Parts: sequence; C-alpha cells; structure tokens
Amino acid sequence: MVSLSPFVSSPMERVRRMLTLAEVRTDDVVYDLGSGDGRIVVAAVRDFKAKRAIGIELRSDLVKKACTEIRRLKLEDKIEIIQGDALEVNISEADVVTLYLTSRGNEILKPKLEKELKPGARVVSRNYKISGWEPIKVDTFWPFRKIYLYQR
Repeated sequence: MVSLSPFVSSPMERVRRMLTLAEVRTDDVVYDLGSGDGRIVVAAVRDFKAKRAIGIELRSDLVKKACTEIRRLKLEDKIEIIQGDALEVNISEADVVTLYLTSRGNEILKPKLEKELKPGARVVSRNYKISGWEPIKVDTFWPFRKIYLYQR
C-alpha cells in the first residue's frame, strides 16, 4: 500500500468549492482518492445530489470515522468507503475524481487516471497540479491556494 499524502482535513468551504468547480451533477459518480473522514463524498451526495460517491482511504481509523458519519446520515445506499490503496481500486466508473494529495501523490496517481478514466471525466485537485495536464479551470482562493479542474 502506498500513502499518497498525509491526512489533512479540508474545510467545508473548500470542499464545496472543489465540488462546485467540478460541476457535480445528479447523474455523477464521484470518487475521492484519499477520502479521509469522508467529508467530500458526503457533501457530493448530500449537498450536490450526486448519484453515488466512493471514498478510498488507507487508514482504518479514518474509514471507521467516515462510515460512522455516513450511517448517522443514513447515506449508506449512496456512499461506499473502501479501505485500501487508491492505486489498486478500479475507478473507471468515475465521472468526477477529487484529490487533495501532494505533487508526488498526483504524479504517482497520474498513469492510473490516464488509463482508467473515461473520456469526459473530471478531475479536481486541491492545491497541487497534475504535471503535464492542462487545467480547464483554476479557482484561486488565496494568493497561493488553488483548485485545478481537469477533464479527460
């Protein structure tokens, strides 16, 4: 198993900015790679009405925390949390992929994204570019903080 980034929770305002930039719709399947406590997948389903959301997380404590919150909100029928390595889980059904990794994490993940994502899938990355990809939109929310949107 490869850790692509340390866990740093995203403030809900940034989560909403990421999902808004990705233009999450009711027919979308959203994957969050390195889903932490599950806040992005919960927001995708609860606030943006995504059809389904799947979080992939290495750490068992964060998986447990996310699953507890998903059960509390009664969203188990629309959200799945997979404890595992994002490099080993098939993401080909994704319409939207969210990332808050590191530059190195994005670089490691890039071949998988290129291989598995279908044409038109959107990838939104907080703070770190995907080298060699040209973003279709960039949301700057602090002088040095950005969210990048890519489309395959």
